[in-house]
This record gives sequence, C-alpha cells and structure tokens, in this order.
Amino acid sequence: MLITDIKRVMEQISRDKGIEMGILIKTLEEALKSAARKKYGSKVDIEVQYNEQTGEVEIFQFKEVVENIEEPDLQITLEEGKQLDLECEIGDSLGTKMDANTFGRIAAQSAKQVIIQKMKDAEKKAVYSSFIDRKGEIINGIVQRIDRRDIIVNIGNAEAILPAREQIPRESYRRGDRIRADIIKVLPEARGPQVILSRTHPDFIINLFKTEVPEISEGIVKIMGAAREAGSRAKIAVSTSDIDIDPVGACVGMKGSRVQNVVQELRGEKIDIVSWHIDNARYVCNALSPAEIARVVIDEEEHSMEVIVPDDSLPIAIGKRGQNVRLASKLTGWSLDVKSETDYSRAMKEGFDSLLEVEGVNLGMADMLYEKGFFSAEELSNATVEDLTQLNDIDEDKATVLIENARETTLEAAENDQEQEVDEENLPDASESDESGSGEPGPEESESDEPGPANDAQENEEEQT
Repeated sequence: MLITDIKRVMEQISRDKGIEMGILIKTLEEALKSAARKKYGSKVDIEVQYNEQTGEVEIFQFKEVVENIEEPDLQITLEEGKQLDLECEIGDSLGTKMDANTFGRIAAQSAKQVIIQKMKDAEKKAVYSSFIDRKGEIINGIVQRIDRRDIIVNIGNAEAILPAREQIPRESYRRGDRIRADIIKVLPEARGPQVILSRTHPDFIINLFKTEVPEISEGIVKIMGAAREAGSRAKIAVSTSDIDIDPVGACVGMKGSRVQNVVQELRGEKIDIVSWHIDNARYVCNALSPAEIARVVIDEEEHSMEVIVPDDSLPIAIGKRGQNVRLASKLTGWSLDVKSETDYSRAMKEGFDSLLEVEGVNLGMADMLYEKGFFSAEELSNATVEDLTQLNDIDEDKATVLIENARETTLEAAENDQEQEVDEENLPDASESDESGSGEPGPEESESDEPGPANDAQENEEEQT
C-alpha cells in the first residue's frame, strides 16, 4: 500500500508534537494490525512493515503449510502453498500480501482510534521526558484559558496548569496575558496538563533572584534559604565566601534596582534580605531583623530558641499578626518564642520563686539549680536522677526526693490556678440589676437631674478641686 503523503504527515507530527519517528511508525503498524484483525478475526497472523524511504506500508498475512486444514485463517494446504512458493514444504509459514482497501469502514475507524490513542500516549511521554529534568526552573507562557480559577498556560509544545492554590492572592489574569511561574511537578500520567506551575513556592523567588543577580547565577553569592507568605512578605538568606562582596548589597542592587524588579514581578510583595550565618543564634537574630535582640536562649533538644528583645522592639520582632517571627522560624528551621525583657524577667523571677517553694530547696541550692538550667519547679520535676547527681552535694536519694517534691509543688500550683479560675467564673455579674428590683431612686441617688443652684455650686466646687 502506497500512501502518498504519509511520510510528510508523520514528519510534520514529529516536529510539532516532539514525538520520535520510531514511535509514530510503531503506532501506524499497530493500528493497521488492529484494523486487519477487526476485519479477519483475532487469530490471524499479521505483520506490517513500513518503508521510511518510500512511505510504503505493506501488510502480510502468514499461514502455515499443512496436509489437512483445521483452521482456515491460520493454515494452508501444500497445493495452495506450491502456487505461492514452489519450494515450500509441510510446516513452512507463507505470507500473502493484503490490500488495506478491503478492510472496510469499521476496521478503518478502529485503526483511527488506535492511532489517536497512541498519539496521545506518545505525546504525554514526550512532554514528560522533556520537562522532568526542568523541575524548579522558571518558564514563560501565555494564558490560554481559565478553568474554575485554575489557569491553563500555553508553554510551547504543551499545556501547563497553574492551580488556584499556587497563585498569588489578588492576582488576576486574562486570556493572552504573559505569565512567569516555576515548574514544581511533572506528572507521568494525567488526564489534563501534566506540568504543574507555581507562583507561591519559595523556589520561585529564588529563581527570580538568579535571573536578576549575576553574582547568584555565577555562584559567587548563594541563597541559603527562603520563606514566603505569598503576596505579603518574604525572607531570603544569602551568603558568600568572597570577603570583598556584600551578599545583601549584591541582591539589593544599585538604588534597589535588582530587588525592585523581583518585587514588581511578585506584585508588590515585600522582601527582607538577610545575611546567613553558620552560628544558629546569629542567624536567627539576622532573620528577625529589623528588631533588636537582647539575648537568645537555645534548647538543642527541642530545636527551639527563646528570643528576648527590648520592650519597644517586641512589636517589630513579632510583626503584624506574628508574620515576622513566623517567617523567621520557617527560614531558619528553628521554633522561636519571642518575649520582651520585662516578661522574661518576670517569668524568671516566678520560676526562681517556685524553686524556693520546693521542700528541701534553700536559697543556695536554688541558685545552683538555676545556674545549671533548672529555672523552675516544673523543670526540676522533669529532670532525671542522673541530671541532679552531677551537681555538688546531691546523691541519688536526695535527687529522688527533690524530683518528687518538685512534682508535688507543680501539681499543687496547677490545682490552685484551676481553683482560682473557677472562683473568677463564679463571681456575680456587675451588670445585674439590684436585688430589690425597685424602680425608686436609692438614698444616694439624686431625685432630680435638673440643674439647680445647689447642683451648680457643687459642680463649681468640683472644678476648683
């Protein structure tokens, strides 16, 4: 069978869809096999060959040479075989060329469905193979349509989707708008677009800085981390091994030109650029900028830090609705608890006083426990015998007694607090009416609100006072 334009069509599809010619040829051969079986049955032995040079497709039906025919679709007699090949013998397999024009409309429709399905599968594999290695890159596209708040983006030879959850809040796009986003996922099997985009992922802001700051793309300045609340605020940490380069200044640029380009792409999102430091405490202090930090208490086991700031810096450190400390925690990976110096001193005093309430703890022992990191009776109750025996003048028996007494003190304090809360809930409401229910004024109430000489004199006397 000679199809005049089949070679040209297949080459064009290969270019447009990015599908290899070998896959297209295999698809065509399988479709013709399916059409032949649709016409002659599923048992027939069919072989399809395509000549890439001439564009000719040949279809052969093979039958085995036997003495007695039991299955006509698979077997042929020796006499019939001699007509095709004079040298054939019993047991040989002879192929006869078939005419595809005899397949009929149903077989042709079946071949068409096979080709369409195979083409879709091949196109998905081509998209997956071309984008799987590009995860984390920024890609440019054009908005093609909007489907239930999800944006379908044309990215060349494929479609991508920007889900509503990955869009920056209060952003709006129309068909034909250009859009930049980060490739976060490439799905091997999907009904719709396989490439998933994001404009809210922290990698998006990292890649934007790579395009705007040559020092980052060259590796001189490194972005050590990024945290975002998309559409509102972001923090990135940068560092460099070159002492002659200011990593923060390199990202900001001349008169803020570099960072402003990134801010403009993010539709006004505020960006804090901080210096990364190998010391975790210093790193946390930098991440909480512009707040001033008085001291930092580190808990390695809980991977948390207690950050103490001056009273006037507390609102700055926490930020609006806790945003600054929340982003700093995401950036550094540490759980942060920000307190003012006044609150910290009060908490420390209350903890020290609770140690003195433990039976068997005097002032000297309280100072020693406080210096070793036991700042309250509750912390002492959670200690182990091994922790306390490392201190001077405390053996195992004494450590066991101290821990038990601390637990009793902590339990009593919790019960007292609970009783106090119950008492406060049972207090009478000040807004309730008088029990007498009388509408007449009381002895201390004025019978008349009208102004008079006595009232005027009283008011003058109060003003002079």
